[in-house]
Amino acid sequence: MIKQMQQIERAACIAALWAAAATVILPLLLLLSGSLMSDAEVAQAMGSVFSGDRSAEFFLFAQYPTLRGYLKLLLDSPEFFVMFWNSCKLTFPILAGQLLVAAPAAWGFAMYDFPAKKLLFTLYIALMLMPFQVTMVSNYVVLEQLSLLNTRWAVILPGIFSAFPVFIICRFFQSVPRSLFDAAQLDGAGPWQIFWHIGLPLGAPGIASAAVLGFLEHWSAIEQPLTFLKDRWLWPLSLFSPGESAGQAAVSLAASAVTLLPPLLVFLMGKQYLKEGISASGLKE
Repeated sequence: MIKQMQQIERAACIAALWAAAATVILPLLLLLSGSLMSDAEVAQAMGSVFSGDRSAEFFLFAQYPTLRGYLKLLLDSPEFFVMFWNSCKLTFPILAGQLLVAAPAAWGFAMYDFPAKKLLFTLYIALMLMPFQVTMVSNYVVLEQLSLLNTRWAVILPGIFSAFPVFIICRFFQSVPRSLFDAAQLDGAGPWQIFWHIGLPLGAPGIASAAVLGFLEHWSAIEQPLTFLKDRWLWPLSLFSPGESAGQAAVSLAASAVTLLPPLLVFLMGKQYLKEGISASGLKE
């Protein structure tokens, strides 16, 4: 009887997980399917979204698959490539700056004792939990006073000094045995040598995890560039929109699919580090 109940519970858990997975995957399938539809097929399925005369309907698979949406996007939409490079010019400097700032800061929190250390780290966590809407006005005022609004630095600088990478990397540094540092000090190694030759190599999974999470966050950022960047030619790919009409729907779906590709590749390459980062972030001090 107990064994049967366990089997039923296991089957129910598996069914619930499959249902949750289907809920997550279904929008992606609809996106990929829509990007392979012709303009006429998309207009037939989604035309009611723009006209409002009937309920919208969508097919899980394209009835007449075509790459015309991708061709129009890649050949007839130069704005798409401008925004693509804008995303690169925003995301990669943020990641480089985060690693230069977050790694030493995390090392200091993990390895050294100083006054108000726990209070300061708690402040970091509080800043990490605050959504962008809470700090938007204060960030806007500071950036305006620094004359950085409507420049890429308005998005890059707040991203560089994010608290989340410090939190993730610090957890990995804390897991490194202190005996290694004591042995290095006995051998005459200085603080910088210990950090460079021991801390960074052993904390590499945490740094990689922070980089993956940072890429996923900033590549898809919408609110920050929309708030701080007024000129359209500075906008990243996350704000690309070829037009709100049924005739442009196929191009929009193709653009969404192409925009999704870099984060998907980064996620697949760094999913192991991502798992380790999530596990480390749940450890207690």
